[in-house]
Amino acid sequence: MSILERFTDIIKANINEVLDKMEDPSKMIDQYLHDAIEDLAEVKKSTASVIAEETRSKRLADENQAEVAKYAEYAKKALMAGNEGDARTFLAKKQELENLGAGLMTAYATAHENAIKMRQMHDKLASDIESLKARREMIKSKVKVAKTQETLNQYTSATDRLQDAENAFLRMEDKANKMLDEATAMAELNTKPIDEAKALEEKYASMGNASVDEELNKLKGELGL
Repeated sequence: MSILERFTDIIKANINEVLDKMEDPSKMIDQYLHDAIEDLAEVKKSTASVIAEETRSKRLADENQAEVAKYAEYAKKALMAGNEGDARTFLAKKQELENLGAGLMTAYATAHENAIKMRQMHDKLASDIESLKARREMIKSKVKVAKTQETLNQYTSATDRLQDAENAFLRMEDKANKMLDEATAMAELNTKPIDEAKALEEKYASMGNASVDEELNKLKGELGL
């Protein structure tokens, strides 16, 4: 893969698509920014090299054109001086330089095109990085808010579960109260009814019976003791 193709792929990278694939955007955004800055440094270095090659190619082409113009002028001067042979020599050199110049111009055109592409890619990547820097805090803020919302959602779920537990507790408490009431009622039903006459019989049965002391004193009286 050529340097141009490689950096074209870098430029084509869409920040939003990258963020969509991130597990933790707040952390990955910093890593992506770090990688992008490293890529920019490499692109900048390569761009400088390509621009330098463009400058060198242009200088060689300009120098060649100057040489062509110089020998064309020498040929004219030779003819004006009546030296046709010298003019022929100058024209031959001029044609040689023109043939060389065609290749130099082709090389310069290619270098110029590459320089334009590299500069565009450099500027695009630099712009994307500045955009990412500006958006980084916004993205981190959104992630923080999202995490807070997620925590609230978890607490809401926990509250719902607690409410369900409380409702279940109340149902069990009502059931326990009902069971206790039923058991108490059953105990009352199982108790034998009180025989009121029998209770009165025990009360009055003891009446009229003298105590041992009374009977002893009575006996002493009869005996004169």
